[in-house]
Amino acid sequence: MPASVPLPSTATDDSAPPPVSVSGPAHRLRVTALMAGSCLPVLGAVLIAPVLPKMQDHFASTPGAKALVPLALTVPALALALLAPFTGVIVDRLGRKRLLLVATVLYALFGTAPLWLDSLGAIIASRALVGVTEAAIMTCCTTLIGDYYSGHRRMKYLALQTMCASASATAFFVLGGAAGTAGWRIPFWVYAVSLLLAPVLALALPSPVVSEAAETTPTARRPFPWRQMAGICALTFFGAMIFYTVPVEMAYLLDDLGVENSGVIGLATAVASAATVAGAITFARLKRSPDPMLPVIFAVCAAGFAVMFLAGGVPLLMVGAVINCLGTGMLLPALLTSGMSRLEYEDRGRGTGLWMAAYFGGCFVCPLVLLAVESAVGALAGAVGLLGLASALLAAGLLVARRRAWNSARATSA
Repeated sequence: MPASVPLPSTATDDSAPPPVSVSGPAHRLRVTALMAGSCLPVLGAVLIAPVLPKMQDHFASTPGAKALVPLALTVPALALALLAPFTGVIVDRLGRKRLLLVATVLYALFGTAPLWLDSLGAIIASRALVGVTEAAIMTCCTTLIGDYYSGHRRMKYLALQTMCASASATAFFVLGGAAGTAGWRIPFWVYAVSLLLAPVLALALPSPVVSEAAETTPTARRPFPWRQMAGICALTFFGAMIFYTVPVEMAYLLDDLGVENSGVIGLATAVASAATVAGAITFARLKRSPDPMLPVIFAVCAAGFAVMFLAGGVPLLMVGAVINCLGTGMLLPALLTSGMSRLEYEDRGRGTGLWMAAYFGGCFVCPLVLLAVESAVGALAGAVGLLGLASALLAAGLLVARRRAWNSARATSA
């Protein structure tokens, strides 16, 4: 729960109204702008994946190109994970909207830089700078959702954020592949779309209202809720590994079953992505507090991994992937909503930055952890099964902890 120290009237907690009240077209434009901004980091993560082989051929004469070219895809996520906590501090100090607009413009500048760069090292450096702007964009958009909405509406739009990100990943992958047929540099033009989005963000997003009383009342000194955020960030780090497993490893799992047709692999990945979207929609419609739901959600993810581990053919593997992705579609908005509920307005940027760092850090280490476990157990399916077992144990632990807390609170009240 948030700290009990009195706060100035600028705080926007779960019981406070949005800073600026809008409805109708203005409200829809605001939500659309926030969702579009949240998709920009996804664009950076998947757009150039289809053209990596062509980049590899172009830089074949560059020493270390075999390792450096894939780094061009992953380094933005690494930069985002490392810098998100610092971005969160800047968000709280400089303001959400101002930083978001600057980062959106710089995103286009750094994102399109490979169109003119001939050095692989310089391209990777520009990609790292893309990750810096992604950290600012994602932290600002998520923080603003927490600022503008509370209660069920906040849960609804955080779930919508997950849904849009999952759906856009598939769309951007297809777009990158289609544009890449004209050359490996062509997909980088798509990053310029953020220049069109920047004026929309400027018009659609109101700044939080600060009352005259708040301007004249000194802010009470209170500690940041490190202990509570540490717990939710630890869950998020592990949850990100669960979330990222199917998108990253599905092709390899199908290959182990003898499936080499890229069309079948693409269809399987699309079906799993659709299940993630369905999970996010389900979470938004449940209208319940996220914390009591977490044990059940982790259990659903574990069940999906168990079915994938036992699968001896493609149909059963797909069933397991769909079950798992239904769970992960609920998992991310549940974790993010739980984290938001622990933060006051003045700390929301920093807290969101920590959450983002935990999430993208988990995504980054996921393939490395599964590779290490696979080498130990001898099969990728075995590694997925162990991840499912860990998820089940975590679900049981969360359930036990929640029952103990409930019994303790009941005994205290009695």
